[in-house]
Amino acid sequence: MALDAKGRINVPVRHRDLLVAACEGQLTLTRHPDGYLLIYPRPTWEAVEAELMALKTASDGWRRIFLGSAVDVEIDSASRMLIPPELREAAGLAKDVLLIGTGRRLELWDKQRHDAVEARVVAAGMTDEVLGLNL
Repeated sequence: MALDAKGRINVPVRHRDLLVAACEGQLTLTRHPDGYLLIYPRPTWEAVEAELMALKTASDGWRRIFLGSAVDVEIDSASRMLIPPELREAAGLAKDVLLIGTGRRLELWDKQRHDAVEARVVAAGMTDEVLGLNL
């Protein structure tokens, strides 16, 4: 998948249909300190936001990272989502990107960055917890 010249991505059908049904395509994007973007359906983000607001003062810096960079977006009628420039820069998104579902959220990665992280994860081997799964 690729970012267009205006910083938009086409949301794949498998994600788009679920997001439109769950939240009418209303999403919240925020940056993750590991160099990718988190994408939440708006109702899910509201629950995450409440959790962040409940953190103690010692976590103000993390609250600032997640809440301070959060941006509300919508899937448009052409099934595209605009990624704001400041979030594209924070995640190093250039051209080729990956949109990955991880349960209650999506992650948007620069493809090269994701490939490097995934290679490190695979090289480290599976944890006992993962090995215990019946995959």
